[in-house]
Amino acid sequence: MLIREFVDQDWSQVWPIIQEVIGAQETFTYDPAMTAEQSYGMWVEMAPGRTVVAVDGGRVLGTAKMGTNKPGPGAHVSTASFMVAADARGRGVGTALCRDALTWAREQGYAGMQFNAVAESNRSAVELYRREGFAVIGTVPGAFRHPTLGRVGLHVMYQEF
Repeated sequence: MLIREFVDQDWSQVWPIIQEVIGAQETFTYDPAMTAEQSYGMWVEMAPGRTVVAVDGGRVLGTAKMGTNKPGPGAHVSTASFMVAADARGRGVGTALCRDALTWAREQGYAGMQFNAVAESNRSAVELYRREGFAVIGTVPGAFRHPTLGRVGLHVMYQEF
């Protein structure tokens, strides 16, 4: 598996992953009715941010976006988001994307990385982030409406560099 910069030709494989993930409504707070155009504008980061894909052969298995969490006085903290195709989960794609984002953020001189909204029911992601050095620093109770579990908390997770 190779992680590389996103190029426009990747969108035909990235969009179905995004559509699948947001359509499930189990992990991301994005509107499941977003169009491909809206999703492109939301997912593909412009410099100084970065969007990458994890590929195996010619197939995109997952994607990540990363950049500054908030502008101004908060611009020293980065953030990132990750999506992996359903049939590629459990194969280390998310871990590789997370590690790539952390390396990038450190190289860019950020002081840490913050995830603003990790559904507490997304146990595999929470466990992955904890393994990679993140801590839950707070949870907003009931802030995420899961399709089968009802309202669950949204974690704020952070790692200081």
